[in-house]
Amino acid sequence: MADDRNLTISDIANELGVSKTTVSRAISGKGRIGNETRKKVLDYIKEHDYHPNVIAKGLAKSKTYNICLVIPGDYNIVELPFFQNCMLGISKIASSMDYDVLISMVTEKDISQLKRIVINHKADGMILTRTHVHDETVRYLKEMSVPFVTIGSMEDSSVVQIDNDHKTACAALTKKMLEQGAERIALIGGSREYMVTVNRLNGFLEAFTRMDKKPEDGNIYLDVENERKVSQIVDELLKKGVDCIIAMDDYLCNCVLNTLRQKKVAVPEEIKVASFYDSSMLENYIPSVTSIIFDVEELGEMTCRTLLRMIKGENVPGKILLGYKVAMRESTSDTAPKP
Repeated sequence: MADDRNLTISDIANELGVSKTTVSRAISGKGRIGNETRKKVLDYIKEHDYHPNVIAKGLAKSKTYNICLVIPGDYNIVELPFFQNCMLGISKIASSMDYDVLISMVTEKDISQLKRIVINHKADGMILTRTHVHDETVRYLKEMSVPFVTIGSMEDSSVVQIDNDHKTACAALTKKMLEQGAERIALIGGSREYMVTVNRLNGFLEAFTRMDKKPEDGNIYLDVENERKVSQIVDELLKKGVDCIIAMDDYLCNCVLNTLRQKKVAVPEEIKVASFYDSSMLENYIPSVTSIIFDVEELGEMTCRTLLRMIKGENVPGKILLGYKVAMRESTSDTAPKP
């Protein structure tokens, strides 16, 4: 008798005096087989802790039992916690379904790693963790008929998308600032080639529309990607007399806060500051920073579940938007934080 760790379908068939086909049908639950025989096979499998070989199982079903997580190669260190938490949620669901996760790095101009995985049939489906306004990766995967899901929204309604509701969340935070009396609000954001930037901008503008107001001309700055540029912008905004600065992410918010500290401008007494994201980067900042809380691990879990359902051939929703919480903290309060 083979060691339980190396048990094969042939071993089980020989031990029970049945055919390999009968054992396979008992395991898969497909094909005609008597209930008593099925129970005998399954009881034996349970007793000997048998797990079908994944490679053999994959060959039999024309599957790799791998999914590919596509991460932007040009991410910055501040974005790392987002990708880590997404990966945690994805890995948790993938593991529970006997899938492994491959990693592919791409940039806007180079998707060669991903192409290699597709051409060599190394994954059953893909998860994209960033969406662009003009997305070459999406175009390629559609052309190759590869199942994929995006973490992030797109205008292409044929793409299955899982995202946090950035537009509604950013509108809600901005509206709270307007309701608190902030009249001259400025917005600083990253690349307008990223769909998340577009959605956050639309949320910001929607809040003004709801309040029957308009943002001041020249107070919206996009394509801002380094601290030097943020410093220049904050200088301009202080001269304009803005009373609130909202950053689209915590990296930009940190740059804003550093500049204000260097200039000895008190937050929130002289100017309010908020972020459209809530990462560990600012969690120990004093005063605490008003921001939007998203459950990134849940985002990863939902995306992986959706992709695996697609791989099985099931119908899935075209777009799922997950919730958020607006955390009002000291950086936008009307009184100074207590020492």
